[in-house]
Amino acid sequence: MIAINYAQLLRLAMPEVIVVATALIVMATDLLVLRRCKTAVRFSVAAVLGSLGCAAAIVRLLLAPETANILDGMLIANPLTHLLQIALLVLSVFTLLLSINSKFTEHVGEFVLLILVATAGMLFLVATQDLLVIFISLELLSLSLYILAAFNKRSAQSWEAALKYYLFGGMSAAFLLFGFSLLYGLSNSTSLSHIAAAIHGPALNPLLVIAIGTTAIGLGFKVAAVPFHFWAPDVYQCASAPSAAFIASGSKVASFFLFFQLMALGFVGAEGSAAWSHLVRGWVPVLALMATASMLLGNLVAIRQTSLRRLLAYSAIAHAGYMLLAVLAHTQQSLAALLYYVITYALATLGAFAVIAVVEDQKGGDDLSNFDGLSRQSPVLSFCLAIFILSLAGIPPLAGFFAKFYLFVAVLNSASGSMGLLWLVVLAIAMSAVSLYYYLRVLKRVYVAPLPADANKFNSPVLSQVLLLLLAASVILFGCAPQLMLRWIETAIRASGL
Repeated sequence: MIAINYAQLLRLAMPEVIVVATALIVMATDLLVLRRCKTAVRFSVAAVLGSLGCAAAIVRLLLAPETANILDGMLIANPLTHLLQIALLVLSVFTLLLSINSKFTEHVGEFVLLILVATAGMLFLVATQDLLVIFISLELLSLSLYILAAFNKRSAQSWEAALKYYLFGGMSAAFLLFGFSLLYGLSNSTSLSHIAAAIHGPALNPLLVIAIGTTAIGLGFKVAAVPFHFWAPDVYQCASAPSAAFIASGSKVASFFLFFQLMALGFVGAEGSAAWSHLVRGWVPVLALMATASMLLGNLVAIRQTSLRRLLAYSAIAHAGYMLLAVLAHTQQSLAALLYYVITYALATLGAFAVIAVVEDQKGGDDLSNFDGLSRQSPVLSFCLAIFILSLAGIPPLAGFFAKFYLFVAVLNSASGSMGLLWLVVLAIAMSAVSLYYYLRVLKRVYVAPLPADANKFNSPVLSQVLLLLLAASVILFGCAPQLMLRWIETAIRASGL
């Protein structure tokens, strides 16, 4: 019988405990103390309390870091998990603060509770290498996101998008669970390291081939990769702006790290090859196919969008294709490039949705025509939106450019890559050039299109402007000095032994 040190387990899970306790405090405060107050006051108090809880968890991670591995990866604490957890908590803080001016719901305590519970699910997700905990954490995150997508009860479209999200999510969970059950049957273990040792062999077991396929399907849905992307455009467009921003930012960080860990650690020996002249069966060619389809469909369909939210959704599908290249390279360098990419992408996307939230509040929609002449109405919002859009497009010296550069270099330098994966990198560069067209369409609306004659006075909340400037400054900083983040990520990866 395995002895478990529950005191150590509680210490390792203390950030998650703090976040969940904060969620309960926020809920109780809103229901028992602030129920009769105005919605704006309730949002302010709940968001500040939630942010303080996340800040307390960050302080715990910074001041009392621990290194441990409980029950062969059931719960892991190392510099890399701490880094990712801090990044996720920071994104949650920005999401909460940006929601202060929201008016889409009167159920404020429940909304903030769901954000914090989803955050706790993400914290567990990046701190485990065990299939059972992975699935439970993923479902905790997913169920919270399904409800958040439907939280705007005044919009029938929000309910429709959430239902689609839930149905596709349920099917993807079934595929993922089926794949996990096959892996358990092949290895008699739920630990990724034990699974890798058991499946390693000269030929792929037919059951392992099925497990690879079903796992790729389940995770492909979570990152909105083609052909499992159907939910993304509707959810991005119809969910409330804070919910959509959270789905598009924090959950992507956790999901892509999970994707990398499952493939690089759990399927060692079953990689195969996606080299142009040397195709070998395994999970690498499967991801190469998903990445190719995502880059093509995401960028080409985004060209025809007239809604900025849907444009960002198809852009996210394309970016999922780029990030899958780092997963199929499965090296330390590609992991560092992936984490730098997904964190900077999350910051830019969160900022873009924050601008959309203000414009929707003032003009009633996210159609590109609503951004006509925005630079004359709100120079601060326009500047920040330009920074986020240009970073997503990969324009130097912003963070998005260096994210793509490091990722492409990591793919070409991978042992399985060499020049065999050059075709994927060339395709990614070509699609990045295509993306520049639809991103510049947005900026043309903001800076070149004339202001409509019937335009009303535009009032941008001071708090939103301050938070947007912080996000824009971070995108500029990590672009002009990428080593500030990359050095931290690379050191954490080496210290964690990945």
